[in-house]
This record gives sequence, structure tokens and C-alpha cells, in this order.
Amino acid sequence: MAVQRKLGRSTDQRKAMLRSLVTNFLKHGVIQTTHTRAKETQAIAEKMITLGKRGDLHARRQALAYIHEEAVVTELFENIAPQYQEREGGYTRIYKVGPRRGDGAEVAILQLV
Repeated sequence: MAVQRKLGRSTDQRKAMLRSLVTNFLKHGVIQTTHTRAKETQAIAEKMITLGKRGDLHARRQALAYIHEEAVVTELFENIAPQYQEREGGYTRIYKVGPRRGDGAEVAILQLV
């Protein structure tokens, strides 16, 4: 099992932040965040898209257990996942934008391919 980055937060805060990032990413198709957060979000979002490709009831319930909004899960299973039915993986890409002005953190854009 892959080791998750701590991202400077306690476990409950980190899980809540990643759930929120994945939910917003699947809702909008693109988000802008720090590079390390984008890499963590990318891994989870690709797993959610793979669940959407399976398309059965168990996969839908697994996605609902992680994603906050039922409308996002419906969008994932009906619109997003069927687009990637022929693709084996690599549903997302990360673009580095540059350092953030306030603290110099590396900013990246995560988007669906």
C-alpha cells in the first residue's frame, strides 16, 4: 500500500481536505492547488473514476462513501467514467504553474484528460 503524505495536518483534517478536493475536482473537472496536494488528489480521483468505470451498485456505494455530494457521484458514473471506458489509466494530468506569491509554495493545476 502506498504511503500517503501528511501534508502538515492531522489525520482527520487531512482526510476531510482530500475528500473535499476530490469532490470539487470531479464536480468542476479542474482545480488549482499546491503540487503535493494535487498529487494526492490525483491518486484518489483516478480510483474514483475506476469505480465509475465498473458501474455496479457496489462501486457506486464505495464512491458515495468517499465523495460528499450524490450529484457528483451521479455525474461521475453517468458522464465522466464512460468517457474513459477504453482508457486503462491516466485520467488526470498535473500542470505546474509556479510558486505562490504569499508563501512560495509550488502551485499546480489538476485537470481531467
